[in-house]
Amino acid sequence: MQDDNVETAPIKSRRWNVSLVWIVPVVAILVGASLVVRNWMQEGPTITITFRTGDGLTAHKTQVKYRNVLIGEVTAVELAKDKKSVSAKVQLSKEAETFARSDSTFWVVKPRIGAGGVTGLDTLLSGSFIGADAGQSSEVKDTFKGLESPPPVTYGESGKRFTLYAKDLGSLDIGSPIYYRKIPVGQVISYALDKDGKGVNIEIFVDAPNDGFVTADTRFWNASGIDVDVGANGLKVNTESLSSMLIGGLAFGEPETSTGDAVATEGARFDLFADSQAALAPPNGKSQTIVMRFDQAMRGLSVGAPVEFMGVDFGRVTSVQLDFDPVKRSFPVMVEAVIYPERMGPAHAKMISAMDHAPEDQRAVGELIAIFVKHGLRAQARSGNLLTGQLYVSLDFYPNVKEVPFDPGKYPIMMPTTPGSLEKVQEQFQALVDKFSKLPVDKIANNLDASLNALHKSINQFNDKTLPNIDNTLTKMTATVQIANQALSEDSPQREQLKESLDEIQRVSRSLRDLSDYLGRHPESLIRGRPKSKEATSLEP
Repeated sequence: MQDDNVETAPIKSRRWNVSLVWIVPVVAILVGASLVVRNWMQEGPTITITFRTGDGLTAHKTQVKYRNVLIGEVTAVELAKDKKSVSAKVQLSKEAETFARSDSTFWVVKPRIGAGGVTGLDTLLSGSFIGADAGQSSEVKDTFKGLESPPPVTYGESGKRFTLYAKDLGSLDIGSPIYYRKIPVGQVISYALDKDGKGVNIEIFVDAPNDGFVTADTRFWNASGIDVDVGANGLKVNTESLSSMLIGGLAFGEPETSTGDAVATEGARFDLFADSQAALAPPNGKSQTIVMRFDQAMRGLSVGAPVEFMGVDFGRVTSVQLDFDPVKRSFPVMVEAVIYPERMGPAHAKMISAMDHAPEDQRAVGELIAIFVKHGLRAQARSGNLLTGQLYVSLDFYPNVKEVPFDPGKYPIMMPTTPGSLEKVQEQFQALVDKFSKLPVDKIANNLDASLNALHKSINQFNDKTLPNIDNTLTKMTATVQIANQALSEDSPQREQLKESLDEIQRVSRSLRDLSDYLGRHPESLIRGRPKSKEATSLEP
């Protein structure tokens, strides 16, 4: 039985008292967590970019920029497992998520000297950084291969890309300018060999709105260096700009016969011509192949030499080969050329209208040329430059040449030739040399030497004997003249006697004249004598 007097112990409740000391770390944890969450929410994707070298890349120092705005940072730089490249891990910002696309491009910006000029000079003070250009693809990617040089076209510039085909690259390079009417409107952005390796594909970019000037009839040509033309009007020097002289460049335009075709589409292909003259020339039309045989040395005639018809350039030499003639035991030179008759203009149109067959009929073309050959059409190698000795082929009419057989059905056309004017002069000079060599030069020289010796002796004899005698004779003649002058002076009696003698001679001459007149009137007096009549006493008429 419980004792009611026993006092029961009171029950105490336990209370948790939080100390203010713990508030600070809790708040710090909460703030740190918020910062981590905020940083995680603001972080963009992490990508890996591989470069050939790590030049200019430093972890936590090298930045990634787009239009000079910070969009990320390099967090680590590691050597690739194959040791052939360097991998740079880049942490992009949240706003730069669009740069993690498959067609985005990255490159290291540092000082460079190229065709487009000097770039990246600001990195000398701030240090190198990675440039970026966002792609348009929707495919996400985290591994990229960095470019070794900056792309020519960045930041989505508006314009059009075109492809040019050329035999070789020449002096062009990425960044080489493109001119339209001597104003830069674009640049070369890439180049690569053709699939067959026989040419080069050059990709260009023309800025908007200038890309609207590129039409289907546009011609592109190489504007590198200096174009020097020596013509009848003197020396002409032409160049697009100073930069095109140093680093090369392109230009484009349309021929005067252009009809203003529609604007060229993106990616259109064009042929690249060597110069503006070839680019803007009239269309070549259908070609014809001719073969010419020259029985003379063709030093100075090279592949690409022009072929002219009466001064009009309408073809090019395609090959120069040496042949052997077993009959004549000689080595003729066979020259093959491609001609474009349509370059003759109205003359070609009139010839086509005069033909009875279609112009595609090779037989008809041969028959037409046969008529020209019959009237003296011949091919002749002429000197195009006296300084360099370069030759070209000229087709012209020579009415005094001999007729030669011509087969109009043979293809390619075998064009008859005639020796050049220089060769004719050489032949004449050779004939003159042959005639001179046949002369008895030794005998003539001996006779000439003997004659000169005899002449020398005669001159010595004349000087030793004849000249002194002549001198004495002249001295005596001078003395005689002096004596005669003294004798004929005014006071000398010899002069008086001479005067009387002259007067007497004058009277005698007068009497003889009167006698002659009288006998002319009276010839009978020679027989009968002088008449005694009074009228005849005088001889006066």
